[in-house]
Amino acid sequence: MLVKAGAGCPCRFQQINKLFYTISMDLDHITLPGFVVSELFPHALLAGTPAKSPPGDTAPKKEQAPGYKFLGNNQRRVSIIVQAKDAVFVPEPQLAFLTKMLEACRMNIGDVAIVNHDSTPVIIAALKKQLHPDFVLLFGVSPTDIQLPLSFPQFKTQSFDGSTYLYVPSLGEIDQPGEESRAMKTKLWGCLRTLFGL
Repeated sequence: MLVKAGAGCPCRFQQINKLFYTISMDLDHITLPGFVVSELFPHALLAGTPAKSPPGDTAPKKEQAPGYKFLGNNQRRVSIIVQAKDAVFVPEPQLAFLTKMLEACRMNIGDVAIVNHDSTPVIIAALKKQLHPDFVLLFGVSPTDIQLPLSFPQFKTQSFDGSTYLYVPSLGEIDQPGEESRAMKTKLWGCLRTLFGL
């Protein structure tokens, strides 16, 4: 939409054309104001460069809520408690296995909260208060380890106090080559199908 010079004031012509080009820009050429970029990327984009706050932003920074640190967004209120030494949450190979398992259950990492019992020992009462889980999967962490006042065998779902629990061997034991590991995966899949109604 270009306006001819004789159609009115030259100023108006320039304004209309500028408006047209501004509106018709494509997604590869969007210019964002600095405060939007800083909101989208709160951490520095370049190593060694501190993130800058937008001008006039004097609000105090929110501190992380006290409680357990977890991986995921807990959107479906599924808590996965693992025992992983030398990892913040879970080592990469085991995370890949866990991701595939969740995909088979029609979920992803955003649907769950993964807590490493080795980093911070889990007490079920505190975890329930923070995450309100409907389901709790225990990988290599026994019910008594999290101070659950009951005990139940591996590969058996157990309901208690508004949550359903499943206790299975550790991810490291399940995600191994061999017949024993294959048998554990089959049992785990059967339990997950029952637990999530698949």
